[in-house]
Amino acid sequence: MSVTVAARGDALSAIERHVPALVEQLVASRITAGDATLWGPAAEAEASIRLGWTQAVAISRPLVAEIATLRAQLHERGVTRIVLCGMGGSSLAPEVITRTAGVELTVLDSTDPGQVASALDDHLGHTAVVVSSKSGSTVETDSQKRSFEAAFRAIGVDPTERIIVVTDPGSPLEQASLAAGYRVFTADPTVGGRYSALTAFGLVPSGLAGVDLDALLDEAEAASLLLAIDRADNPGLQLGAAIAGTAPLRDKLVIVADGTHILGLGDWIEQLIAESTGKEGRGVLPVVVEPDAPELTSGAPDVQVVRLVADARATREVERGEIEVSGSLGAQLLTWQYATAVAGVLLGINPFDQPDVESAKVAARGLLDARPEPVAAAFVDQGVEVVGPAELLAGASRLEEAIARLEAVVPADGYIAVQAYLDRIAHADLGAVRGAVAQRTGRPVTFGWGPRFLHSTGQYHKGGPARGVFLQITGRLADDLSIPDRPFSYAELIAAQAAGDAAVLAAAGMPVVTLRVHDAAALDAVRAALR
Repeated sequence: MSVTVAARGDALSAIERHVPALVEQLVASRITAGDATLWGPAAEAEASIRLGWTQAVAISRPLVAEIATLRAQLHERGVTRIVLCGMGGSSLAPEVITRTAGVELTVLDSTDPGQVASALDDHLGHTAVVVSSKSGSTVETDSQKRSFEAAFRAIGVDPTERIIVVTDPGSPLEQASLAAGYRVFTADPTVGGRYSALTAFGLVPSGLAGVDLDALLDEAEAASLLLAIDRADNPGLQLGAAIAGTAPLRDKLVIVADGTHILGLGDWIEQLIAESTGKEGRGVLPVVVEPDAPELTSGAPDVQVVRLVADARATREVERGEIEVSGSLGAQLLTWQYATAVAGVLLGINPFDQPDVESAKVAARGLLDARPEPVAAAFVDQGVEVVGPAELLAGASRLEEAIARLEAVVPADGYIAVQAYLDRIAHADLGAVRGAVAQRTGRPVTFGWGPRFLHSTGQYHKGGPARGVFLQITGRLADDLSIPDRPFSYAELIAAQAAGDAAVLAAAGMPVVTLRVHDAAALDAVRAALR
């Protein structure tokens, strides 16, 4: 099943205006051929080593049999559960692939001690772990690997029999893992993390969990021919023009699952587009919403609605001003990657780098090294410590008042980012506050779990248009957990990640309010105040 893109209103006008020029400039075939000049001289060096994803289907085919063989070997050892330790593209694509296929995969993309402990404690004797990291230096993944190694040894299991590593060839992680005796899969190094869905990063954990990888690659292959051809019905050109070519730019891309069989696709798209386009003060902000979200009917001039629908028949009656996209999972993964590359052409940015992601990492490392005292709260209400700019919170004494003041400074064309550095499994219902904040403020609201979102929308927050206000929810709601052979614990790490990102945002002049909670009652108070 190929991908169908249908649009009305400004999005359709953008397609009609830009696609003929994109066809004339041979953009689709040049992307496929690895032409790094498309995004300008400044992007050429990076683009020249980041276009391997266009050939991922062919390159990944030989992996399928290797993964199937390893899966059978693991089953012979009694393995019935697969855990994935990875961040950003290393975790989001496998999460979508396995959820859509209906197979179980435990995704550990957090440093919350409670969430890590739950992953370690669940049927460990029957567990195998995939550790995915391009560089091997990702602090979250390195910490999780250390914890699983120690946990396996504690129950008398050799970690090399249960941990599988996915990384780039030649990385320090590959070298250390091979020396230690681990099974290692290397991915194409010319593919960036967020474009890696159809490489070893997406396929190894998904295949070990039980996904039919041949079927997934068949879907992508079926779409690949049209995506590579310079013609007006190319869905990659159409979608790229629709999301990045409106005039003026509708730069809040509100994404809703509305009949699609694909589960969680919006979260994967969010990372792909936000991290690819949010830089140099430009970009498109994906906002993943519920079917009844207020953004869908707000009529705001900076909002572009994208509905992920069931099939091509559903696109015959598109709502005015909206985009509808349908297609199989493999086809959509490849189409959205092409569309994002096309969006980079139209926006005049490099869609393959992430220059502002590192700033939060540096800030977190600095805090872990220096160990300063936590920033003092402006006030405490209902057990919630409220931290934020003195000029914003001066005279405030109630939680609701602090939230209202933050919401009041959202620009007319701005957005609110709610960021919860908590266990996203145990507190999944917290995401429901997103719609309430959007309803109350009339502005788009994103909801992200920290530190997961730092590898996704975090780039846009710091590199895109500086029109966001930020509400952090942090705290320790579970017992802390040490990280083997590291001078800091998980609670200290996640606190440093939250504080580091807040410091970078504040230094850029963006308002940040942090709500620190230390028990269930305080978190309930936050839920009530936001609703």
